[in-house]
Amino acid sequence: MADQITYDDFLRLLRDDDVSDTDLRPYVELVPGDGGLDFNVRPNPKTVAMTAADQELESAMKIGNGLARFRRRGKFFSVLEREPDKPVIVSEGDSWFQFPILIDETIDHLLPDFNVWSLGAAGATLKEMTTGSPQKGKFEFITELRRHRARVKAFLFSGAGNDIIGEDPATKEPMLLGLLNDFNGNVTDVSGHINFSVLNDRISELRLGYSRMIGLVRSEPGLERLPVIIHGYDYAIPYPASASDKRNPIYAGNDQWLGRAFAKREINDAELRRKIIAVFIDRLYNMLFALSDEQGQNDVHVVDCRGSMPNVDDWNDEIHGTSKGFEEVGKRFNAVLDGVLIEATS
Repeated sequence: MADQITYDDFLRLLRDDDVSDTDLRPYVELVPGDGGLDFNVRPNPKTVAMTAADQELESAMKIGNGLARFRRRGKFFSVLEREPDKPVIVSEGDSWFQFPILIDETIDHLLPDFNVWSLGAAGATLKEMTTGSPQKGKFEFITELRRHRARVKAFLFSGAGNDIIGEDPATKEPMLLGLLNDFNGNVTDVSGHINFSVLNDRISELRLGYSRMIGLVRSEPGLERLPVIIHGYDYAIPYPASASDKRNPIYAGNDQWLGRAFAKREINDAELRRKIIAVFIDRLYNMLFALSDEQGQNDVHVVDCRGSMPNVDDWNDEIHGTSKGFEEVGKRFNAVLDGVLIEATS
């Protein structure tokens, strides 16, 4: 257990760009909300001593909301001042690009080599990020790409995971549920348990969202050839993977996104569940690679994360890796980014 600190010391830690998320973790706790990623971060009462006045201030500031973004923004400007030649990238996406404090996800593993202006938000869907007013300035990633146009070297985008294996923000039901058919009694029949009509419609919607995102970037003066880096996640492992599955996230149910959807369809065989998820992830990658291969899309690059987290111990929950698991994902992004930057300077 870490030594107890005062609330003032806690606030100083939050503002200190040299304090890593790992160092900060003993002093925060995640408080679950209504959905799996609907949680807040607040000071840990066991390690942060707070007076009544401190508690009132914390409530007024709502310091937990946007904490990861707040800290990354401060670090961005510090790095920009100390290391002005470090390559700048802009990232937009879901919890694979920004998971508050608890997990070192993809972007955390890129920070040693790149200065990242991070727009990610846990629980964000592709639809939310790419649907809205036709006025381009209404899209946050376009506004921020404009701001950093003179220095940005690549745009990283993470979307679609919550649209397929996440949680419906309105109903809080797993998005997976509509993609499944009821168990038909045959544990070897993978295709028979997939509602391909719904899957095809959803993949088509995702393709439209990605095409819209790429089109918005390409229509910006000076960003016509900006490398756009996308990915399709890894083969998520539904809970329980076995009787010894130890995953027990404090911010969500063990079977929050996948397991309870399979259970509602009475699909209980662990191997069958994993094979069904693999079909969904492969279909997503097929769409992304086809999109990147289209004429005129030479600057769209797909990072293939499949197989990066093959074991249950690589996953913190059903759809997010552990910090160690995400390390391999980060390596794959680094490899693609290195190739893109070398190509841009050659």
